[in-house]
Amino acid sequence: MPDIAMTASPNPSPGLGVVIVSYNSSDVILECLDSLAAAGDSVSRIVVVDNQSSDQTVALIRAWANGTQDYPQPAESPLARYPAPTKPVPLVEIGPGELPAASARLTVIRSPVNRGFAGGVNLGLDELRRDPAIDLFWVLNPDCVVPPETPRAILTAGTDPDFALMGGRTIHYEQPESIQSDGGRVSRLTGRCHSLNAGAPPGETAMPTADVLDFISGASMIASRRMLEEVGLMAEEYFLYYEEVDWARRRGSLPLRVAPEVVVYHRGGTAIGSGSISRRASPFANYFNYRNRQWFVRRFMPDRMPLTWGLGLMKAMQLLVRGAPAEAWAIIAGTFGLGPPRAIRARVSDPTTAGLAFSLPRPGPGKPPKT
Repeated sequence: MPDIAMTASPNPSPGLGVVIVSYNSSDVILECLDSLAAAGDSVSRIVVVDNQSSDQTVALIRAWANGTQDYPQPAESPLARYPAPTKPVPLVEIGPGELPAASARLTVIRSPVNRGFAGGVNLGLDELRRDPAIDLFWVLNPDCVVPPETPRAILTAGTDPDFALMGGRTIHYEQPESIQSDGGRVSRLTGRCHSLNAGAPPGETAMPTADVLDFISGASMIASRRMLEEVGLMAEEYFLYYEEVDWARRRGSLPLRVAPEVVVYHRGGTAIGSGSISRRASPFANYFNYRNRQWFVRRFMPDRMPLTWGLGLMKAMQLLVRGAPAEAWAIIAGTFGLGPPRAIRARVSDPTTAGLAFSLPRPGPGKPPKT
């Protein structure tokens, strides 16, 4: 697979770049990369931003690219068998802000600190948007796998660049007969987010139209170059959760777009314990989810703050009744700004990362500054 030159492409079709933020993703990242590589030239570039992983994530990516680490497709994979990618895959490793010697098919940015989801995404977007051949910027979770036809579907749907964010259908990896998300809505009363068509069978369920969506799932969302130029990057103060909701809310008059052929399979919550079809959300996930909901509501609909407090109290009481006091206390702490419980703070041992995750100023009303 040849390197991609840093010059504008004479081909009028858009170029597709992928940003993957990894954090201790050694158990899932190679299947994601393998499935992207199977799409061939539909994907121009892949940028993996590693958020200070303590496992072998980067070493495995390096070995995968040079051909010494093959990835045997799991028997339980929802994808049909696909051809093994041609190796070696050109790879460049850099630190934040460093300029690579050449724009390779695969770039790994090693962040010396865990910058959170949006911080990692923004590093990748900054790298890709310097390449004039890239017009579409696909943010993809490392625990997603991609049917080989999905990147081509993105290119087809993104030929008209006048949109903010585009999404398709995200299906549960473990239960491919069940939709995870067809995009999301935000409650106008409480700021609570919910995924449309969650749990419905993919073969029998029509995609929603873009006009009913408030945001695109951050597990798989495509930004246009116009979105980056006119709106800016993602808001990093959330650290994780609600970043994509905030980004979509700041898009102004740029519309969202739905592309039904853009399908990915997502395990979900593999690094941070998000709730899934078979698992209750962890205290870590609950703390950030409920804390960031308060920040989002304070920014965009501050008159609804009392209702979000009531929602947090109600959910905490439900978990206490179900015998989950740690999860309940995490919700209380996040909802009322009490700071993270000790067990949650202990998971973020690096002082710089803890400063980013727990000590950033709370967003005030209105739009954040353009990044």
